[in-house]
Amino acid sequence: MPSPAVDDYLKTIYHHTEWQDERITPSQLAAVLGLAPSSVTEMVQKLAAQGLVTHRPYGPIALSPEGEQRAAAIVRRHRLVETWLVREFDYTWDEVHDEAEVLEHVLSDRLLERIDERLGHPRFDPHGDAIPDAAGHVHREPFVLLADAGVGHEGRVLRVSDRDAELLRELDRLGLTVGRTVRVDGDGMLLDGVEVVLPTGAADAVWLTA
Repeated sequence: MPSPAVDDYLKTIYHHTEWQDERITPSQLAAVLGLAPSSVTEMVQKLAAQGLVTHRPYGPIALSPEGEQRAAAIVRRHRLVETWLVREFDYTWDEVHDEAEVLEHVLSDRLLERIDERLGHPRFDPHGDAIPDAAGHVHREPFVLLADAGVGHEGRVLRVSDRDAELLRELDRLGLTVGRTVRVDGDGMLLDGVEVVLPTGAADAVWLTA
């Protein structure tokens, strides 16, 4: 049966390996969700019993095929809602996450598909995260985290993490948004040939084309 708590766990596990390969550990999952490790351990055991995740004690957690499909479905809901709010209601990219957290659990499948149709079946949300299609499939270009990009690397901004709303506002003021082409230049970057000093945390929150 649908459960917002289960969906939030699956979504968090799904997010963790979208932009890097290391599987999430129970302690990392507890930190992201803001829950006690004992509570997370209990829920992970329940998810494993339901066939939604695979997990050994003290080891990392992975989604099963069924869990992956369910996680992709809730991620699709969240990201379509974010895109809808930005395009249709003039929300900014730092305002949509909390709204989508609520709406993703209450929209009917019919309304969600109407939203998808109205938006022209977008492939990416306002932060550059891929929107899974109805079958759960996604397409991503080869990418590199800004912190790992060497001096002189030139690429297009593929994705900006939505975890820090203030950082999103600062990057927006700088014009460092999804789709912009930049060149890494020491501790900063060149944006349209102009040197830009990056705010704290940006190097670990921005992904470029590889």
